[in-house]
Amino acid sequence: MKYINLNGKISIIANAIVPVDNGAFRYGYGLYETLYIENNVIRFKEYHWERLFNGLKQLYFTIPSFMTAEWLEEEIRQLVRKNQAEKMCRVRLQMFAGAGGLYSADNNQPGYIIECLTLDNEMIKFNENGLVVGMATELKKSMDGLSNLKSCNALIYAMGARQAREHKWNDALLCNTNGNIIESILANIFWIKDKVIYTPPLADGCVAGVMRRHVLETINGIKEQSLTVDDLLHADEVFLTNAIKKIRWIGNMEDKYYENKEIKAIYNAI
Repeated sequence: MKYINLNGKISIIANAIVPVDNGAFRYGYGLYETLYIENNVIRFKEYHWERLFNGLKQLYFTIPSFMTAEWLEEEIRQLVRKNQAEKMCRVRLQMFAGAGGLYSADNNQPGYIIECLTLDNEMIKFNENGLVVGMATELKKSMDGLSNLKSCNALIYAMGARQAREHKWNDALLCNTNGNIIESILANIFWIKDKVIYTPPLADGCVAGVMRRHVLETINGIKEQSLTVDDLLHADEVFLTNAIKKIRWIGNMEDKYYENKEIKAIYNAI
C-alpha cells in the first residue's frame, strides 16, 4: 500500500499527518471497519454500514449529511483504484473523534482514515492446517454497552496478541468478566458439539462481527450460548469467523485436538 485517504485527501502514507490531540490517539475514541473487496465489490457492505453508523450514533458523533454509505463507498473505491488493488484487498476504515477538549472533542463530527492492503487467494482460503490457540491470561473483557463495538480502544486485543506471540499460538482466546470465552483477538468463535453449532451471545461481550452475523443468518439451528472453558475442551469442532478470512478452523488448544468435518461444509455454504 502506497496511498492513504485522510479526511478526503489521498496522499502518500508518509505525508498523511493526524494531529496529536485527536480523540483516537489520546483516548481510543473511535470505531473502525475492516472490509473485504474482491473484483471491486465490497462484501457484506450493508452489514458494515449498519454497524458503523449505529456505532457512531452510540458514541455521540454528529454525522454530516454528506457522509452516507454511498459517499463512503466512493471514497473507498477511489483509494483502492489509486493503490491498484481492485482485484482483492483488505480495507480499514477508521472513524475518530476530533481534536480538543478533555475526553470530549470540540467538534463532534468524525474524522476518518482509509487504508488498503492487497490480498491473495492464499491469505483467504480455508486453512487445512488447524490453528493453534491458547487462553489469554489476566485479560477480562467487560460486558457493557460498548463491548459489541469495533472500537479503536483495542488494548485488550493487543495484549492478547503479545501473549499469542510469546506462546507461539496463531491466536488467543479472550474471556469476559464472568470467565466465559467470548471471542479471539481477531475473530468471533463458534463450536460444534454432537453436530449442533453454538456461538456466544452478544450479551456476553463479544464484538458484533459481520461474518458472525452472516453465519447466523445463513446456517439454520445455531444456538447462542455462553462458552465455558470446559465446553470448549469437550467440543468436537471449533472455528473462528471474521470478514476477511471468512472461517478459520481451530486445530488444537492445549492437549485438545479438534476435527473439521462439519466446518468444511459450513465454509462452503457461506
